[in-house]
Amino acid sequence: AIQPLVIGDAARTMAASAALFERGYWVAGIRPPTVPEGTSRLRITLSAAHQPAEIQGLLDALHEVLMQQAVAA
Repeated sequence: AIQPLVIGDAARTMAASAALFERGYWVAGIRPPTVPEGTSRLRITLSAAHQPAEIQGLLDALHEVLMQQAVAA
């Protein structure tokens, strides 16, 4: 199942994707022209093979990355 997380800004989306990759999570950043301007998003793909601890780790990493971006803004 694909869970989009709309960030909006393309540069911020791609920076978040890169930061998550550095933490061991492959979460693709999707930006224009694939999606409309202002709707850039992270594409999170989950499956039944993911363990609860893995999902919690992703949530923790997302929180950390997005909070860092908010502080920097």
